Order: sequence, then C-alpha cells, then structure tokens
Amino acid sequence: MSAETPVQSAGNFARLRLRFRDWRGSRPFWAGLFTLLGGVPIAYFPYATLQLGTMSITMSTTAGAGSLIIGVLLITLGLTMWFQAATRIFAGVAAIVLALVSLVISNIGGFLVGFLLALVGGALAVSWAPGRPEPARSGQPDTVPGGGGVAPGIPQGGRTAPGLPQPPYDTADGGTNGTGAQDRDGGHRVG
Repeated sequence: MSAETPVQSAGNFARLRLRFRDWRGSRPFWAGLFTLLGGVPIAYFPYATLQLGTMSITMSTTAGAGSLIIGVLLITLGLTMWFQAATRIFAGVAAIVLALVSLVISNIGGFLVGFLLALVGGALAVSWAPGRPEPARSGQPDTVPGGGGVAPGIPQGGRTAPGLPQPPYDTADGGTNGTGAQDRDGGHRVG
C-alpha cells in the first residue's frame, strides 16, 4: 500500500445496515414485525385452498370477512408501530384485543399461529419504551447529587427548577426532610 492509494469508505451495504439499525432502535420494531406477521395467517387461512395430492381442501367460512378485517387491522397496527411510535400503547392494546377476538372469529386465530404472533407483538408494543440518549461528554465530569458537587441543571443557590426533586436539607433534629437519612446515591431511605 502506498500513500497514493485511496482510502476505501464503508460500502453502501454497511451504511444502509447502520441506518436501518438506528431506525430500528428508535421504535418498537420487533413488536411491529410480530403484529404484522400475526395478521397474515389470520387473513389468509379463511380464503386458502390447500391441495393434498388430488384432493382440494377449502376453508371458506361465513366468518371470512371478519377474518380479513382482523388480519388487515393487525397488519395496519404493525405498520403503525413502526412509523408512529408515539401510538405504541394504543396499537399494542388494540393488537392484543384483536388477537383475542381472532380466536373466536377466524379459525382459532389462524390456527394459533396468528394469535400467538399478534399477542406477543401487542405485548412487546405495550412494554417498549424509548431509550434515553447518552449525555454529551464535556471536558468536566458530571457530579453525582449528594456527592459534594452541584448536579447539572440545578442552579446555584440551592433552589431547583419546578418539577425537579428538591435536595434534602437538615432539620433541627438532625434528620433530613423528615424522611430519614440520605443514601450516598442521592436517594432517601424511609424510617
């Protein structure tokens, strides 16, 4: 290798993979995928015609329209979880309810496959919470509340902004805020 050899940048595949990983990490991706996949067998099986040799098996039922509606709604909820992460709780609860309804309406919830996938996807959507961004590192390390320094975001003078926890203060009887002694990590111990 010489000094004149051009440096190869990351390929398109690597860049796309990293962009997809960032996109996937900022939303309930697996919840949406399971919910979307759960809607497919629920909508498919009532309209499917299976061939076993020369014998044709048709599972058309009178509940075919209901199965199609439930399947399409589950697919829509899965896409909603991907592209509207703020509605994940509603979409998760709706997916769980539709999965339970599919047990009665559409061939035991797509032969339990669609039911289980939609149920797991809805539960994942309800339990998912967005991650907190890592704090930017500056030249000075942040101090821990109760560790002797001033915590970031608390103005000098001992008062905090509204909505933030108040720092403990010593009372005349030696306690702090009447709640007991303060732990080293900044929390309070009751008693």
